[in-house]
Amino acid sequence: MGPASAHPCRTSIPWQGLLLTASLFTFWNVPTTAQPSIEAVPPIVAEGKEVLLLVHNMSQDLIGYNWYKGERVDANYRIIGYNVASSQESPPGPAYSNRETPYPNGSLLIQSITPNDTGSYTLQVIDTNLTSEEVLGRFDVQAVPPKPYITSNNFNPVENKDVVALTCEPETQDTTYLWWVNNQSLPVSSRLVLSSDNRTLILLSVTRNDTGPYECEIQNLVSASHSDPVTLNVRYSPVVSAGTTASIMTGVLAGVALI
Repeated sequence: MGPASAHPCRTSIPWQGLLLTASLFTFWNVPTTAQPSIEAVPPIVAEGKEVLLLVHNMSQDLIGYNWYKGERVDANYRIIGYNVASSQESPPGPAYSNRETPYPNGSLLIQSITPNDTGSYTLQVIDTNLTSEEVLGRFDVQAVPPKPYITSNNFNPVENKDVVALTCEPETQDTTYLWWVNNQSLPVSSRLVLSSDNRTLILLSVTRNDTGPYECEIQNLVSASHSDPVTLNVRYSPVVSAGTTASIMTGVLAGVALI
């Protein structure tokens, strides 16, 4: 007898299993609808400027929307709304300040920003089935830095003798201090020392080349303010030549001889 022939191995898969696999595959590949979101432009606003609460992925199947100050829908904090069907703004709410402008795409423009405007905002979207969806957004407000000014322990230093400290006033939080001398950034020098917060510039052993002018700047994430320039009145003794020294010594000796 010849060797037994090998038969291919076949596995029977029940049709129910095929249907389950197909249904799971279909479920996993169902396209998802993008959810509405709010982008604050810019996310950090300078006081007195404007911000746009820009809505992304707004549904086309809606009848209107409302904006509220805070993190929830509350009639006491309603700002304003928009009726999509009539393309008109709805009557403003208690939180309206005459600085807000709604747009047909759901976005909200707020002008002349104040520190009280910082925080969260809620967009209530109402579709044609009269069901609503809420979307949160927020932005922060930063004050424009005050105009700085420079103070010093000594505006009239003596050359090669005095140490001068220039300080950028006033002291403010969450800001950066920058210095310029002669309209340029500070040169690298062992005689120029900055404090840890860059607010104070120290000049060691002042020379006649250190008169300036000096300027400082205060800046934060949204704005910057520049000081007026100041100069140092460096005092120094005139250089005495060898001939002048000899003449002085001769006169001194002559005076001593007459005594």
